[in-house]
Amino acid sequence: MRVLGIETSCDETAASVVTLDGASAPVIASDIVLSQIEEHAAFGGVVPEIAARAHVEALDGIVEAALADSGIALADIDAIAATAGPGLVGGLIVGLMTAKAIAAAAGKPLIAINHLEGHALTARLTDGLDFPYLLLLVSGGHTQIVAVRGVGDYQRWATTIDDALGEAFDKTAKMLGLPYPGGPNVEKAAATGDATRFAFPRPMKGSAQPDFSFSGLKTAVRQAATAIQPLSEQDVADICASFQAAVADALGDRVARALARFRQEFPDKTTPSLVVAGGVAANSTIKATLQKQCAEAGFAFVAPPLKLCTDNAAMIAWAGIERLRAGLSQENGFDFVPRSRWPLDSISAPMVGSGRRGAKA
Repeated sequence: MRVLGIETSCDETAASVVTLDGASAPVIASDIVLSQIEEHAAFGGVVPEIAARAHVEALDGIVEAALADSGIALADIDAIAATAGPGLVGGLIVGLMTAKAIAAAAGKPLIAINHLEGHALTARLTDGLDFPYLLLLVSGGHTQIVAVRGVGDYQRWATTIDDALGEAFDKTAKMLGLPYPGGPNVEKAAATGDATRFAFPRPMKGSAQPDFSFSGLKTAVRQAATAIQPLSEQDVADICASFQAAVADALGDRVARALARFRQEFPDKTTPSLVVAGGVAANSTIKATLQKQCAEAGFAFVAPPLKLCTDNAAMIAWAGIERLRAGLSQENGFDFVPRSRWPLDSISAPMVGSGRRGAKA
């Protein structure tokens, strides 16, 4: 199987070719990602219109580069897989319509992929993980714990009731005058800070409800920063370190509950695994906390390489291969409409943001 993947859900324009030959391990034949960080940095966050225009300008060249790097001609590609949601609808339209045009011109099947499914299945691409396993997805737009039971078979166990964790990092950075993107810059500042100086809350810690919350923590950061204005460089470092410690502590508590539940629901899984995906997974303090939780619970800790944790097209191509193998490739791919909201688990009740466009993923 040879699948071309296209990803344009937010501020990365990406294309990749992934191949699978029988029982051999999958191969990422090419993986091209063009970041738009510089275009959005002045605004402290992603501007949807700028992102969509950048995708229009770059995507054709990115696809050509991915095919050239792979050494595989378009005629030899078996299917085109493209992110169809969730995400910024302008970017989704660019990627999906480009994929439709390529598939129609080349006479190839088109597979519309849920971006979250790409993250959920990446550990099978990189580590050959068997089902079932537990997924912690922590990114700019999503914070979820999902039981991954099979291709197309996902059960959301927890989600954020307000802000996503990556969003909380970005907004904290903006409040403290740190550049975009917030996550890496908050971690960098925290390296020289005192994590005990500010007693920030640990949202939801100890709660019987399994979900996450970061809005109150973000408010506590703003109040602390306002109280000691003007901020020195050390003040910023101490706030970042205290914020990061609070996040890691709260995450550890939520994940510990999920690990215990996984043991109960899948008692026959002798070597259970926790997969951590999303850009926030790169944070070393958070990673160390989760590794400790897994070691104590007897779980393997699996984190795909950072390049495959952030938005990329290799995971989209791989999700296309997984769906082809499982017989789940959509026959109506050319009729598929981009979805700004597309929950991975359509059964679990929405926690926040449900409206005319549907439940927030």
